[in-house]
Amino acid sequence: MEQKFIEIMDSTLRDGEQTNSVSFLPHEKLMIARMLLRDVNVDRIEVASARVSEGEKDAVKMICRYARQINCQDRVEVLGFVDGGRSVDWIADCGCRTINLLAKGSLKHCTSQLGKTPEEHIADIKDTIAYAAERGITVNLYLEDWSSGMKDSPEYVYQLMDALAGGAEGQSGIRRFMLPDTLGIMNPLQCVEYFRKMVKRYPTTHFDFHAHNDYDLAVSNSMAAVFSGARGLHVTVNGLGERCGNAPLSSVQVILKDHFNARTNIREEMLNDVSRMVESYSGIAIAPNQPIIGDNVFTQVAGVHADGDNKNRLYQNDLVPERFGRKREYALGKTSGRANIAKNLEELGLELTPEQTRRVTQRITELGDKKEIVTQEDLPYIVSDVLKHDAPEDRVKLVSYVVSTAYGLKPGANIKVEINGRQYDASAVGDGQYDAFVKALRYIYKKHLNRTFPILANYQVSIPPGGRTDALVQTTITWNDEGRQLRTRGLDADQTEAAIKATFKMLNIVENDFLHNTAMA
Repeated sequence: MEQKFIEIMDSTLRDGEQTNSVSFLPHEKLMIARMLLRDVNVDRIEVASARVSEGEKDAVKMICRYARQINCQDRVEVLGFVDGGRSVDWIADCGCRTINLLAKGSLKHCTSQLGKTPEEHIADIKDTIAYAAERGITVNLYLEDWSSGMKDSPEYVYQLMDALAGGAEGQSGIRRFMLPDTLGIMNPLQCVEYFRKMVKRYPTTHFDFHAHNDYDLAVSNSMAAVFSGARGLHVTVNGLGERCGNAPLSSVQVILKDHFNARTNIREEMLNDVSRMVESYSGIAIAPNQPIIGDNVFTQVAGVHADGDNKNRLYQNDLVPERFGRKREYALGKTSGRANIAKNLEELGLELTPEQTRRVTQRITELGDKKEIVTQEDLPYIVSDVLKHDAPEDRVKLVSYVVSTAYGLKPGANIKVEINGRQYDASAVGDGQYDAFVKALRYIYKKHLNRTFPILANYQVSIPPGGRTDALVQTTITWNDEGRQLRTRGLDADQTEAAIKATFKMLNIVENDFLHNTAMA
């Protein structure tokens, strides 16, 4: 079966900019337009509304100048109004060749907003079309509030179309009729019904569909329109748009290809890049679970899924990340399991024994229980922390501790430790929580063991490079122990606990050396 071609018009720079708090600077509009035309390869872009501001005019001029340079001028469009030719002049002055003329697609809009009869509005539209032709401007016609028009006043819609469609395509001077669900009120069944009526009545006319997402049905309605004869769809990057937004470019593209066997000119490998650019310029963050472009959509969390991927890709579908210039990741957390850990270690080129993998998995699970997210960049530090400083036997163990701080009082620590099988407890105050903890330890070593406690020489806190500040803190402590220098480190989500772990690694090294030297003596 021959693939149906669907034309994609992106309205990020016009309708998308109607998102609350979003306003692109002229150079930002140019950068987005360049990527959409050159890299993503959308068929058309709607870049502005006419007569908004001088800044908007500068942006349209820049975009049109760039489009001329790459021979894409006919792919740039501007929304204009039935206003006695002023929008046409504004658009022509910008160097743009196409006006998307906004007409009223429902009787209540025509009579209540314009205060005109259908006949008067039709006459004004025809005058604007004729003037656009004089100035060499192509006309596409929006029927604003078309969905309400088909629901409440279909005869008005047909009256408008009968007057303007002109029989064979192109005779009326209108290249495309663009049918918006302006208020986002339709469901897919209504979309099929209304679109089929339009296509049946005007079979040679090119119809676009312009969806809004108020009921979270923008993508579904877009697909219903294609199923019913639409030749073009309107989208925005990341689904930006007024209220709940428009149909997202990325979602529309993959559903057209995978479920409708439709053909477009979109380069899918660039979808993530343009989404990130628009996210940055708009300040509107992409939801992590947004299909195709969200941070989490190609991340397997459950260890059983990673295991299944190792066994003939059991948990993968056609939306493979490489298709969109991305890669599959395996999350590190309490549900990861050894399969996820092994996948990440393999990608980093790290080889561990089964026992070492078990211990690393245990540490990651502990972090996951604290609701922390561990990244692949954190993994080498966790491996090092688990393996490098482990003493042959933990002779010094932390049984329990409480550290506290209160306004106007010095921080305090109450601790219980086990040293060579015997338990000791102590309490102390200090200049900080960790300082109080160490002072309590010093007390135990001096009073109960009559031994010198190593002197803290240096204390450094850092975030593993590439890691997340809310997952791991790395504390490196340098100690002087009777003339020799020891350096240990601890990793944890909490800075104080990371320092405590580094301290106990040091104490175990010292204790094992002490027992060894005592035995030798």
